[in-house]
Amino acid sequence: MKQNNIRSVLSKHPVIPVVTFHEVSQVTPQLERLCAAGVSCIEITLRTAVSFEAIAEAKKTFGERIDIGVGTLVSVAQIEKAASLGVDFMVSPGINPALAPALESSGIAFIPGVATPSEIITGLQLGWDTFKFFPAYLFGGLEALKTYGQVFPEVRFCPTGGIKKETHHEYLNLSNVISVGGSWFS
Repeated sequence: MKQNNIRSVLSKHPVIPVVTFHEVSQVTPQLERLCAAGVSCIEITLRTAVSFEAIAEAKKTFGERIDIGVGTLVSVAQIEKAASLGVDFMVSPGINPALAPALESSGIAFIPGVATPSEIITGLQLGWDTFKFFPAYLFGGLEALKTYGQVFPEVRFCPTGGIKKETHHEYLNLSNVISVGGSWFS
């Protein structure tokens, strides 16, 4: 199973809210709102000092109702910490072959970020075929994904970065897009 079966996770969740917590006390009210809106999957970013605490709280309180992912992974130490918390999936903003062994051996579904054809080729050489297209708005958005669909027909993407509520359906209508990530839910 490529990337520890990331396509199975993403295919269940066409829209994945990307959430940053600045205080652990924000976790329960925010996730209650998302659950009430029918959301059953989130990506919690590692952009604040309380991120790992927030992930632990989310897993403890909502782990049975929501798939909890961790984003912005850039080091082996972060991958190991996320795995120790039992997250459902991991997201990196970029692709780096040095992180590949830790991602693969974690047993947790993962998706690395790409923006260019060279990065996609790097991922394909690692045996991967599903990528976060990030930041989508800076690297051509819909038009880039249409082109990548022709050049890399086996690849599927989860575009993130600048995706808006008003435009996310356009992305989901592309055959090479499996899901989208966005922060408009927050």
